[in-house]
Amino acid sequence: EHRGLVKHTGGCHCGAVRFEVWASPDLHVFNCNCSICTKKQNRHFIVPASRFKLLQGADNLTTYTFNTHRAQHTFCKTCGVQSFYTPRSNPDGYGIAPHCLDDGTVQTIITEDINGKEWEKAVGEHKTIRDMSKP
Repeated sequence: EHRGLVKHTGGCHCGAVRFEVWASPDLHVFNCNCSICTKKQNRHFIVPASRFKLLQGADNLTTYTFNTHRAQHTFCKTCGVQSFYTPRSNPDGYGIAPHCLDDGTVQTIITEDINGKEWEKAVGEHKTIRDMSKP
């Protein structure tokens, strides 16, 4: 269906929220040092919305926003795990937590630090982050 991509499945800890996402088996994961990513240890890779499908648990999700309210930090009401969210940098896509994917489809993970403490500057200077949510 998606050339060169594999279907990853995943979800929250309690299993109430399940999703599938088409992405490379070799993940480019961001490690952001902004206030919320630091507190939650939110490492994520970005995909276009067209490559993400919520399979179950829409009614079990709740959302936290702050500051600009552009990022939609969704998490399971039961176990509190954020397995995906809508990032401020890519409101037309999803940030997926690689540690919430089921075993067997990830080959490698490359982690890139991003200076979220200076978010505007970091995202403005990043050469590819905004394009990661484009189909």
